[in-house]
Amino acid sequence: MRHTGFRRTFVAIGVCSSLALAASACGSGDGDTASGKTRITVNCEPPKSAKVDRTFFDDDTAAFEKQNPDIDVVAHDAFPCQDPKTFGAKLAGGQMEDVFYTYFTDARHVVDINQAADLTPYLKDLKSYDTIQKQLRDIYTVDGKVYGIPRTGYSMGLIYNRKLFQKAGLDPDKPPATWEEVRADAKRIAALGNGTVGYADYSAQNQGGWHFTAELYSQGGDVVGADGKAGVDTPEGHAVLRNLHDMRWTDDSMGSKQLLIINDVQQMMGSGKLGMYLSAPDNIPILVKEKGGDYKDLALAPMPGGKGTLIGGDGYMFNKKDTPAQIRAGLKWLDHMFLTPGKGFLGDYARAKKNVAPVGLPEPRLFTGAADAKDQQVKKANANVPVENYQAFLDGNQQLQMKIEPPNAQQIYSVLDSVVSAVLTKKDADIDQLLKEASAKIDSIPRS
Repeated sequence: MRHTGFRRTFVAIGVCSSLALAASACGSGDGDTASGKTRITVNCEPPKSAKVDRTFFDDDTAAFEKQNPDIDVVAHDAFPCQDPKTFGAKLAGGQMEDVFYTYFTDARHVVDINQAADLTPYLKDLKSYDTIQKQLRDIYTVDGKVYGIPRTGYSMGLIYNRKLFQKAGLDPDKPPATWEEVRADAKRIAALGNGTVGYADYSAQNQGGWHFTAELYSQGGDVVGADGKAGVDTPEGHAVLRNLHDMRWTDDSMGSKQLLIINDVQQMMGSGKLGMYLSAPDNIPILVKEKGGDYKDLALAPMPGGKGTLIGGDGYMFNKKDTPAQIRAGLKWLDHMFLTPGKGFLGDYARAKKNVAPVGLPEPRLFTGAADAKDQQVKKANANVPVENYQAFLDGNQQLQMKIEPPNAQQIYSVLDSVVSAVLTKKDADIDQLLKEASAKIDSIPRS
């Protein structure tokens, strides 16, 4: 599933608004302007409605052009950054920008249909490449060749309400590390009464399937194994559903209202009526700015189970029609905009703090080594949220296997949605039969 990303709550992408514009601006062409400059089109410029982010983006791009007078950057805006309704058509029609945004889950498909430029010979022009986490770089590496550059990444964790933990007699500095502990803590929180729910989970609009996948990863399982076959009808899959069933029906710690989606659960957490739910760090500013929550009450722990966590994120790929000069120019632009620790559109923490954007959330954490240390240093110096509330997440994530969403994720999530919703709405749901049927349906999904 998609996250808004990062320290902002508004992310955008450029799409061409008409066929005429597509023909004149989206295609790569020769990349040369009348003035002899190398011209590149890029997307994911924030829309005009996001005034602050738009200003940041445009100012950073203008600074890049000033430093590189031989490069002309033409940015396209729209929302969202990658629209599923237009992305495939733009790829197939050869109308994609020279440097274009992709979700991690789409990287392999773009390569498979031969719409991405091979960046391998040009990596020396991207000075930050070796500082990026290898597991993120690998997402854009196919058969030893590099076809894209990560921009951000997220991993799932457990958001919890410190105030409710205290009221329930639990230690807010020691969040649950196992699913058994989640169940026990949820029961104590729900016992506070007055409509308080201990643990909530999604079970509609494919979001239940998404969370089932995250919970399966946390148990050490796989939705789809290395052999391409479904891995849900397994001891790990049964453990996920049995735990949800028991919290819902035996403990009554998940409340009676089910078929929840992300907005429902965020509203519960923001109003102080929910103890825990699974999410990435980017949910925290939404809970505060839109749902009435308070930063001091919201904390983040790693995924319970201690074995794995679902990761996602985004990056940029390059049009297969790009010239060598355009590829080099695009890589320079990425370095300037997103990949210099403590600087640029996502890394200028001092600027973000001045504009009252949250600084200090534990992700995205893109870099390693000295680059990561520099980024964290600048972030800490400008933090305006309680960073100590996220230390457990940072520490615990180091021990987890990071796993991307499965191929054909949305189709698989649709299948698993019905499984999760059945368990949470029917006390006598047959878990064995549900997983057997889900496994067969997943195996019947055509592989893309």
